[in-house]
Amino acid sequence: MSKPTAVVIGAGVGGVAVATRLAKAGYKVDVYEKNDFIGGRCSLIFDGGYRFDQGPSLLLLPDLFRETFSDLGTTLEDAGVRLVKCDPNYLVHFHDGETFRLSTDLAVMKSEVEKVEGKDGFERYLSWLQEAHRHYELSVEHVLKKNFYSFFSLMRPSFLRHILTLHPHVSIWTCASKYFKTERLRRVFTFGSMYMGMSPFDAPGTYSLLQYTELAEGIWYPIGGFNAVVQALVNLAKTQSLDVSYHLSSPVESINVSLSSGKPRCTGVSLESGEAVHADIVVCNADLVYSYKELLPKNVEAERLDKKAGSCSSISFYWSMSEKIPELGTHNVFLAEHYESSFTSIFADQELPVEPSFYVNVPSRVDSTAAPEGKDAIVVLVPVGHLGGPLGLQEGRMSKVVDIARRRVLATIEGRIGLSSGEFQKKIAHEIVNTPETWRDKFNLDKGAILGLSHSFFNVLSFRPRTKHPDIDGCYFVGASTHPGTGVPICLAGAKITAGEIVADARNELLYPTAIYKPGRSSIGLDAVNSSGLGMQLVTAVLAVISAYALWMLATAGVLFSQ
Repeated sequence: MSKPTAVVIGAGVGGVAVATRLAKAGYKVDVYEKNDFIGGRCSLIFDGGYRFDQGPSLLLLPDLFRETFSDLGTTLEDAGVRLVKCDPNYLVHFHDGETFRLSTDLAVMKSEVEKVEGKDGFERYLSWLQEAHRHYELSVEHVLKKNFYSFFSLMRPSFLRHILTLHPHVSIWTCASKYFKTERLRRVFTFGSMYMGMSPFDAPGTYSLLQYTELAEGIWYPIGGFNAVVQALVNLAKTQSLDVSYHLSSPVESINVSLSSGKPRCTGVSLESGEAVHADIVVCNADLVYSYKELLPKNVEAERLDKKAGSCSSISFYWSMSEKIPELGTHNVFLAEHYESSFTSIFADQELPVEPSFYVNVPSRVDSTAAPEGKDAIVVLVPVGHLGGPLGLQEGRMSKVVDIARRRVLATIEGRIGLSSGEFQKKIAHEIVNTPETWRDKFNLDKGAILGLSHSFFNVLSFRPRTKHPDIDGCYFVGASTHPGTGVPICLAGAKITAGEIVADARNELLYPTAIYKPGRSSIGLDAVNSSGLGMQLVTAVLAVISAYALWMLATAGVLFSQ
């Protein structure tokens, strides 16, 4: 009996993970990648003896990485991935020259918090951490490991009873303000919203889970760069003789759809080379908005997605330094003095802020293979607005914007770490730059938005594009803009959901016992519902959703919560 066949478009982390999972489940998988390298944004840049992570550089939620390899019959370590812990987590630099250390060490955190907010500050920090822990536990159990097929999926009783505890109706800034008296600590415990490409004044409070995992589990780094995780999955398929083939420098032109059976169904893809590749199913790991607009047949959904809020973009500098910069740690955050207005510039005006907040990564601090001996590799990520629209970054302005960003970043770094003007810049031996246009052109990211669609309330859960095309059979999605969302560990969780859904659709089999997709049950997602009490539970569920929605609307209008 011949194997079922799958085509995966894009060899990003989601594409590689879903390809390996499908091959493990008995599929013959072909992965088509437009670039000549594997990993997508989770890839490397080389400059002589220097190595940079092109995109992600902080490994969070390590259990989701371990789960991926465990499901595939091995461990992260046995697959060749060596993780090192970054300590401290960050050095946070303020405009007045003060620095705050973030760490998993409670003694360090007690000292740092009490310096700013006095003796009772640490108790309030622990209370905040407890709330963030609840966000983390509930999100992993009820969101990251379960699918949301439609609005009715929100009616799962197991999910509904926790929805207000997750604080989707208030901002992460509002949540932090309940616990911290000073503007300084509110900033320290909210800048993590930038991971989601969102302002802390807009990002749902749920996302404090990201800083919780940093403070409870630590920030980790894979020796050899983040791409080591992706490469380990590729190598694992070879070691286990799984039927996966990677076709690099092979851009896909379109997803082919047939109407012969009455309902639209995917039949494979056409490559830009003119070759047609037939398959039983297609999994799209290319940017989802780009896929609807450019790869799928003309559809109304493409227009709707085009209007949805996107995440920010970035200007990323990759600097080969002629010597070490000891004042910088592995992870450094420089926060703008005018914190809120800097986010307004990015997310409302789609611009480069006058005074940007930005992130500096020095991988050579924990991995000596990232730079020649006695030197540093430095990555600077400056969040900026995405491309397009009446406001925002426009074509033809990019080189000027990059020059301005570089000057502002250099002046800020030199001023805050105590270097004289021009001293840091003189140590930059070579520079590579990624702009919003680079992200768009190299990775087909719609509008150059580096983290896909925004993660606002109406862009997550049942409101986020589904892992399965609603109208075309055999067409599935994995990656940042589909459920459950953006970030490497989240995309790994998404790959498990998508692979499980594919197998359940094809052979009515539960691939992963903990998955929410249960063959033979209604796809509306009501889990653990007794048919005898269905009516009453539905009424309760509907009322709970309406209440949650009303609370969210009141919150955003400022009626219940001050922003």
